[in-house]
Amino acid sequence: MRRIDELNDVQMTKWTSEELHYHQRVMSDLSPWLNAQGTAMLGQIIHEIEHRGGERFRGEDAPATNT
Repeated sequence: MRRIDELNDVQMTKWTSEELHYHQRVMSDLSPWLNAQGTAMLGQIIHEIEHRGGERFRGEDAPATNT
């Protein structure tokens, strides 16, 4: 997974679901300390997740579902 500084010059549409969800989770946890630029980036990440249909990334920490 690419670090946030590696993704700065990459269009968000080219980020993987894993990258979007990871950075959304980390930035949300840090939101009380984000500056205006960080808050704007978090908003863009959330918007991109919603644009993709609110898809959820099933990482290792995601609960398993019986389907």
